[in-house]
Amino acid sequence: MKVIFLCGGIGKRMFPLTEDKFLFNFIGKTLLEHQIDIALKAGLKDFVIIGNPGNMKQIESITDTVKNAHFEFALQRQPLGIADALKCAAAHLNGEILVVNPNDVFAASAYTNLLRDYNRGTASSYMLGYEVNQYFPGGYLAVNSKNELTHIVEKPEPGTEPSKLVNILLHLHTDCARLLEYIDRVTTTRDDVYESAMDSMVKNDYKVKVVHYNDFWAPIKYPWHLFDIVRHFLDNSEGHIASSASISDRAVITGKVIIGENVRILENTVIRGPSYIGQNTVIGNSVLVRDYSHIGNNCVVGFSTEVKCSYVGDSCWFHSCYIGDSIIGNTCSFGAGTVTANFRFDEKEVRVRYGDQVRPTGRDKMGAIIGNNCKTGINASILPGRRMGPNSIIGSHVCLMTDLEPGTTILNQSSYQVVTNEIELDETKKEELKNKLGK
Repeated sequence: MKVIFLCGGIGKRMFPLTEDKFLFNFIGKTLLEHQIDIALKAGLKDFVIIGNPGNMKQIESITDTVKNAHFEFALQRQPLGIADALKCAAAHLNGEILVVNPNDVFAASAYTNLLRDYNRGTASSYMLGYEVNQYFPGGYLAVNSKNELTHIVEKPEPGTEPSKLVNILLHLHTDCARLLEYIDRVTTTRDDVYESAMDSMVKNDYKVKVVHYNDFWAPIKYPWHLFDIVRHFLDNSEGHIASSASISDRAVITGKVIIGENVRILENTVIRGPSYIGQNTVIGNSVLVRDYSHIGNNCVVGFSTEVKCSYVGDSCWFHSCYIGDSIIGNTCSFGAGTVTANFRFDEKEVRVRYGDQVRPTGRDKMGAIIGNNCKTGINASILPGRRMGPNSIIGSHVCLMTDLEPGTTILNQSSYQVVTNEIELDETKKEELKNKLGK
């Protein structure tokens, strides 16, 4: 049985983060590596990875390091959905396949539960259903009394969902050729060819069993979903400090902390777990890192900086900053005194604007979302939920109140008056004050 990873799409809702979701790093590995590990734990060893022209080299580089697994690759030149991806990989597909969205994070039990029902049952296909308590912008499953699929409703309007079961894209098909035949028959103007093909199969009396799954599941659709993934991986990892790490005797390390190779932690710093510090990173004097913070490789977190519950990419530099509940891309540099505010005055949910729409984050603590290669000047401030596009600059003393487009600079335009200095200081007054302080 082959596992098909769908890596050819483009995540437009992640802006200003431009990395493919499955290439984000968590505790030293890309998400794709974690996904491969999870499948291997379930006894699956044969993989077909469908990538696009922009990420195929990275995918091949990652898989070159994986042992005890076999990989094949297919190229999807345009992000035209699941059905198109499977057609692009048709030469590699036969018999039984597992179709997986690697941007959804789940436990190994997702595989084992699906395989258990497959080994016991006689259905043509098997898919996971996850029961939600509030609206989720995805596909919903209508099922009969035998937990067999009767219909897939893709992104229904809130209040019109056919059930509480959400479709998790971990689908087992016993006859790949038949699935591709139904895909070829679909006529639709929407991006739902794959789902329509499965609906057609159901209407023609092919049984599709919905397997209930209630273990961990977290889809990555918006940047703030990275927080859930960090929490999951840290909670399910063992604390570890690399032998090559250099930690001052006057630093304090508490809780579950993972510290990578060649990390340096200087005097009077506190690292409070769960937290992760990537390799070759320097944590300066009097720094506080806490509450599920995840700091990447080759960073410098300078004097008197606090990082709280934030995801920080590689090669970032900070000095005397507050970084709260924020997501920071790679190679960012923050001037001294930069603050990412993370809490509204009215204490309500932080929302993030996407064009004309405002998206709820489900969080009352939410800081900035900052793309790659951004900089801030001294004493810059960023209001909760604001986005900063890649390659942008916030000037000194600016308070960013709206989103900043990529490749732009915002400056403080205060005007100043320059006059001759006619003040003469009386040095005796300074001495008098000094003497009083000494008494």
